Amino acid sequence: MTSHQPLPAFPDGFLWGVSTSAFQIEGAQEEDGRGPSAWDAFVRRPGRIKDGSDASVTTDHYHRWPEDVALLRELGVGAYRFSISWPRVLPSGSGQVNAPGLDFYDRLVDTLCEAGIQPAPTLFHWDTPLALEERGGWLRRETAQRFADYADTVAARLGDRVAHWITLNEPAEVTLLGYGLGVHAPGRQLLFDALPAAHHQLLGHGLALRALRARGARSIGIANSHGPVQPLSGSAADTGAAELYDTLSNRLFADPLLLGRYPDPELAALLPGPVEEDLKAISEPLDWYGVNYYQPTVAGAAGSAGADGSGGSGGGFAGIHLPDGLPFALHETPGRERTGFGWAVVPEGLTETLRTLRERYGERLPPVMITENGCAYPDRTRDTRRIAFLDAHLRALHTALAEGIDVRGYFVWSLLDNFEWAEGCTQRFGLVHVDYATLERTPKDSFHWLRDALRGSGGGVQPGE
Repeated sequence: MTSHQPLPAFPDGFLWGVSTSAFQIEGAQEEDGRGPSAWDAFVRRPGRIKDGSDASVTTDHYHRWPEDVALLRELGVGAYRFSISWPRVLPSGSGQVNAPGLDFYDRLVDTLCEAGIQPAPTLFHWDTPLALEERGGWLRRETAQRFADYADTVAARLGDRVAHWITLNEPAEVTLLGYGLGVHAPGRQLLFDALPAAHHQLLGHGLALRALRARGARSIGIANSHGPVQPLSGSAADTGAAELYDTLSNRLFADPLLLGRYPDPELAALLPGPVEEDLKAISEPLDWYGVNYYQPTVAGAAGSAGADGSGGSGGGFAGIHLPDGLPFALHETPGRERTGFGWAVVPEGLTETLRTLRERYGERLPPVMITENGCAYPDRTRDTRRIAFLDAHLRALHTALAEGIDVRGYFVWSLLDNFEWAEGCTQRFGLVHVDYATLERTPKDSFHWLRDALRGSGGGVQPGE
């Protein structure tokens, strides 16, 4: 195994964890009364999934969860961020509770607690119940209220044992990729007309937060994707395009939560409903703020050419090509090693992201959790590149801590190789290799590296309490 210098020591009580999501690992799509989700419908559409796979089995976590909890225990993490499938609990998105589905999460939470691992469920990780999606999904205000009702249902059952709650995962990606560009579920191509989906997700977050608090929850956050946006050049056109993209991908989803306002009055004017009243719910104080970091983005003016002379593509979205007519173009970060997914490896971007959040929001920024950070590589188990990636990003995180930025925890994406949305089973993010034919789990070298680090032999990383 590749040798690394010891990592610097992290604060006592720093929370170490790993993350997964229900749709990506559970399988059992038609078992126990679970209803269909927008993603179930999306994967059935020809050509939508790169390798033609679906999530009907994926890693079969639904049946193999005791084995996966044993892996968590062996790894030595202090917390496990998983997601609860909304359609497994409420098959139609509202109304009658599916008792067997809720029982599944009840057993999982009990077993995590018995193992000394803090449960940190995400209530929405992209799997909108299909019945709600067919009525408009997050484009409709109703979905925000249904989400709050669902949060109350789950908290009533699990709230006495759940340590940390995450309301939403990456509302930016749901809005931009799902409703704006159509490359993720629900497959709508609305461009800027997708903005109501952003507002209604944030409103759903605020209403769900209130419901969780009413049930006694004391540690509530959200998982927003963030990354630096750099202009392609110093020209006014490229700088303006980068500022616009930064507004759409970062500030549109952070400013309402942390400042109680949208970053641009023109954007706010495009949003539906009593926006000012909604912002009171959206900006209810968080206990912590979750950051998913993967890579920075380079943005230039519409039609701009990258360093290699090529036109802009979806540099921030793994090479997704953007349609004509947008007021910016996205480019790949030049001169960087790339993951198997083609994402640039820029660990100092994590430090920059955290600095920017502190500079923008000051005292309004609550303590931060890194709720996702990881990389996809095709290596089976000898994944030295993943070890190097995690090592470098943990050092970048430690730099932010040394600068006084209040970060309380770090979650690796992901525990297991899984169904990677539109990429199907072609991208492997796991610390544990999954053979999709046999479902055998094999811990990779990165699993052992992290385990040893958490036990102290890695040089100062301390497991969460």
